[in-house]
Amino acid sequence: MSDLEDLNRALSQATPKPDADKRAAAIALAKKNFARSQESRDPARLTSERPKTGLLIRGAKAMLNTLSNRAIMTVTTGIAAVGLVSVSTGFWMNKPLSIKGNSDDLVVVEEVMMPEDLAAEQETFLAEPMVEPMIAMDQAAPLLSKRAAPLAGMPAQPLIGAASNAETFPEVIDNPVKVTAEDPVSTFSVDVDTASWGVIRNSLNWGSLPPKNAVRIEEMVNYFPYDYTAPKDDAAFKTSVGVTNSPWRDGAQIVHIGLQGAEITDKPPLNLVFLIDTSGSMSDPNKLPLLIQSFRLMLGQLSDNDMISIVTYAGSAGQVLEPTKASDRETIMAALERLDAGGSTAGQEGLQQAYATAKSMARDGAVSRVILATDGDFNVGIQEPDALEEFISEQRDSGTYLSVLGFGRGNLDDATMQALAQAGNGNAAYIDTLSEAQKVLVDELSGALFPIADDVKIQVEFNPATVAEYRLIGYETRALNREDFNNDKVDAGEIGAGHQVTALYEIVPVGSQARLTDPLRYGTAPTGGNPDELGFLRLRYKQPGESESQLIETPILMNSEPLQEADFALAIAGFGQILRGSDLIGDWSMQDAIDLAISARGQDPFGYRQEAITLMRLAQSLQ
Repeated sequence: MSDLEDLNRALSQATPKPDADKRAAAIALAKKNFARSQESRDPARLTSERPKTGLLIRGAKAMLNTLSNRAIMTVTTGIAAVGLVSVSTGFWMNKPLSIKGNSDDLVVVEEVMMPEDLAAEQETFLAEPMVEPMIAMDQAAPLLSKRAAPLAGMPAQPLIGAASNAETFPEVIDNPVKVTAEDPVSTFSVDVDTASWGVIRNSLNWGSLPPKNAVRIEEMVNYFPYDYTAPKDDAAFKTSVGVTNSPWRDGAQIVHIGLQGAEITDKPPLNLVFLIDTSGSMSDPNKLPLLIQSFRLMLGQLSDNDMISIVTYAGSAGQVLEPTKASDRETIMAALERLDAGGSTAGQEGLQQAYATAKSMARDGAVSRVILATDGDFNVGIQEPDALEEFISEQRDSGTYLSVLGFGRGNLDDATMQALAQAGNGNAAYIDTLSEAQKVLVDELSGALFPIADDVKIQVEFNPATVAEYRLIGYETRALNREDFNNDKVDAGEIGAGHQVTALYEIVPVGSQARLTDPLRYGTAPTGGNPDELGFLRLRYKQPGESESQLIETPILMNSEPLQEADFALAIAGFGQILRGSDLIGDWSMQDAIDLAISARGQDPFGYRQEAITLMRLAQSLQ
């Protein structure tokens, strides 16, 4: 008799007949559990203990959702092999388990009683963190290798994150080329947000190009530090201007504006309200658990004079930590570690409670700031970005700043996060790794928490006698009307201690063959102005707490030398334009961006620039 016939005979003898009643009951229970799992109605449980039932099934499903087709075949083949062995040895218990998953893919799984050695392996498996779709690749690969390979006897495939269509980003339409003789003035609000770079990095590390609207070039360029001249005496800023040739278009030039904020030595006390999203969508390891680890890093940088309070929001909002000295780290960490995710997202109620808490903590000379940590999902109360922006705008007059920290992917509402940060006199960052938390909440903490200027606006007037065309690279979501520049009631961006701002204009000199538009047949030839000037830079800002702005003016001279490290900023700007599919950079390629970044890498003590080069290479492979 053949081996196949022996196996068939064994299977026919070992497999019990299905129980129709048990099957129907199990399916009904699984559907009920699935419906409940979509969004809990209960508020967050203030405990660090989490249920461990069903971890094996949830982990396997999360793993399968993120695998390539070949990897799925490998893993499922291994699972099938294990199942055959279990059936042939007769270790079945007919105990149905409820699982989470798509209702169209419900599977009733029966618990398997394993031999002693297999049971021990299962216990070890359950004790380890489950593979989740959005953990870092360097963490996911070892986990997958350890678990999938023994099942199939084959090397595991790398884990690739699936793109989500539930994410929202502000619509960005690239700035157009403008004819200087027709429209010589460009006005925008400064931006020190860096969230876009984090989202781009996360997408590329998961093996996919980022969504086009997630690419905001100014946030990419401003992610990196540059060697700008520091201000002297009591000046809040030092503006630097350089001119260099465009790397992607012969005959065009780049006007490079660098703004360096002053450092502060005598830091005022802080009143910080951590407003933490504990809704059901925050349960992933790269959301609430990473958030808690990130705040742990930040606590070590605060002084004894700083005060901390914690407000959470899910089905309802509540204060889980009364104002506490930052030096009492044990009490603060105990409150953080008790947090758990569950409930819908009552964002409006959470914001109201956070601002009320900040108001109650107010002290003379102290800086008050709400730090909102969320995946951006607001589904209870105010939901639309416009309505949220209006609500926050009404609160900023109290003097309380708002910073927004984004965590996790899948349902990231970047549009809401941007609206909140811009309206709340604050900044936005995206944290996908503990290393990024170190950069944002430790290395750049002073810039994130201590404002030195409010409502910072930039206006450039180009000289039509020397500049035929120009375009601002990035800052599409920060554009202002020309008349807004002198209107102190118009809100603009804020800058913290030591922060830098970089802005890049591509210009085409008069007479250059790089011009994209034809001169008007009936237009008047531009005249006047200083023939040595390409344009004139104006900057307005307010001292924190003041209502009247101050003005800084700087001419942009034709013979201005390039700023130090200009080439690296241009490499990042070119990288962003490629990701956005710009048709204004000709045939300039990702390899050109990589070569320019490598040649201009310079001093890179924390490896940020090398990381950028690595991401460019990943993007090149994915194009």
